[in-house]
Amino acid sequence: MRVDIDAFKVLQVLIEEGSFAKAAERLHKAQSAVSYQVKKLEQHLGVTLFCRDHYRAELTPQGKVILAEGQRLLQYLTHIEHLASRFNEGWEAKLDLVVDGALPMEPIMRALKKMAEQEIPTKVQLNMEFLGGVQERFERDNADLMLVKDYRTGPLYQPQPLPEITSILVTAAEHPLANAQNISLFELQRHVELTIEDSSPEKLHRDELQFGGDKVFYLSGFMMKKNALLMGLGFGWMPDFLIAEPLSRGELVEVDFKGGSRFHFTPQLVSTMERPLGKAGRLLTELIMTEFNTSC
Repeated sequence: MRVDIDAFKVLQVLIEEGSFAKAAERLHKAQSAVSYQVKKLEQHLGVTLFCRDHYRAELTPQGKVILAEGQRLLQYLTHIEHLASRFNEGWEAKLDLVVDGALPMEPIMRALKKMAEQEIPTKVQLNMEFLGGVQERFERDNADLMLVKDYRTGPLYQPQPLPEITSILVTAAEHPLANAQNISLFELQRHVELTIEDSSPEKLHRDELQFGGDKVFYLSGFMMKKNALLMGLGFGWMPDFLIAEPLSRGELVEVDFKGGSRFHFTPQLVSTMERPLGKAGRLLTELIMTEFNTSC
């Protein structure tokens, strides 16, 4: 015989009301029915839950533990019922999002926060990749959305442009390149270039803005690259939103390269008609677009 879940509700009411008579009245049941339900639970568990020699309905020490666990079970069941009702409203169970590490995360986090505040039951999986690794993971994991710096387009992709981002060629203030002017490509190639490694397994994608020198250090993320730049390890491109403070403080300086020290790119928020977005996907898309357009 399975445990009667409703019996835990009866226990809760009994403790709140203090007597079987008052509990029966509140539950709109006969007192004998309430007593029988409690007795049946005691027999099933093999534990005495109430001290029956007291005027008020009082739990035994064992009964207090059982009630506490029963309350946790009731809360869990309530949560399941809530999730089921939200899923019935059209919310999908899971939403996968792949983000290029070259893009700002704050607008994405604000969008997710606003989504969470609506108590949506959809679980969100957010992964960060770089260069070709973004699209590779988007396709491999059958993800729902990708925020990408660049990608191989196709007839089924549905892109939405995000605000333009500027990358700046920088180095540390104490680096030899910091005070040089009108720097040639040959001079630049004499120093260590810091770049981000493609996170796709085949590593087939190379950053088209690399300078082609022999001294190249590949790093696995922009925070690592930023730290390496601040240490004076080399020079490299950085998104402006990640280095605004070090630039303003003079810890990093813009490299005076003949070929230009700034470039602009327009990232895209991409979904695919192969996997049409559900209710949560459409909401998150709207929130992300709003947050990017507001903050950028």
